[in-house]
Amino acid sequence: MTTQSSQPSFRPAILVVEDDPNLRLGLQDNLQDEGFDVAVASNAQDAEGLLRARTFDLLILDVMLPGEDGYSLCRRLRAGGLQSMVMMLTARTLEDDIVRGFEAGAQDYLTKPYRLRELLARVRALVRRAGTAPPQVLGFASFTLDLVRRALARADGSIVELTRTEFDLLAFLVRHRDRALTRQEILDAVWGQDVVVDPRTVDNFVSNLKKKLGWTSTSGFTIHTIRGVGYRMEIDSVTKP
Repeated sequence: MTTQSSQPSFRPAILVVEDDPNLRLGLQDNLQDEGFDVAVASNAQDAEGLLRARTFDLLILDVMLPGEDGYSLCRRLRAGGLQSMVMMLTARTLEDDIVRGFEAGAQDYLTKPYRLRELLARVRALVRRAGTAPPQVLGFASFTLDLVRRALARADGSIVELTRTEFDLLAFLVRHRDRALTRQEILDAVWGQDVVVDPRTVDNFVSNLKKKLGWTSTSGFTIHTIRGVGYRMEIDSVTKP
């Protein structure tokens, strides 16, 4: 099984919608190298499937897609309530085309061939505008999760000893609270690229994590098992990032 980067999944998330496989792979690799959490799609239908499953901070959207084009897709997504930033990529350079992109709901418009450094600079600017710089501390129930020090503290200040993987798993669950997470999503976010792991490994780690947290029915949080899917963390008292 091939998975994504081992960095925790609180990284800003980007969806690249590009039908050219070489450009799509190049964008994915370069954005991942910059530390972004990147998903890819080759057409509007695949992109919508990913958008239904999770939230992205930024869409990088090719205009000339097979089937529904980028203008139409962007306009329809905005009408449906999409809040993500959108950057359009296209070989069309006429002023009317650029205006059409902005009118469809894009925040930026970059023409091909583009310079990588410029694209990355624009991506970083849009992510900042989206307000997705990750918080340094997450509070939940009676715990404080310090992402810089990589420490989990109880309300009395004592430290809960976690392994690297347990810490990343907890951070992922807290960041994505109230959402059903498949075992595959968890593996992709926590275990790392090119790592072969049995999906049931997640179950063992969740069980150990609950024991270390001393979970009871009055703990102020719970990690629900969703049969056939994975897990969902619910928190009664939470300090939102």
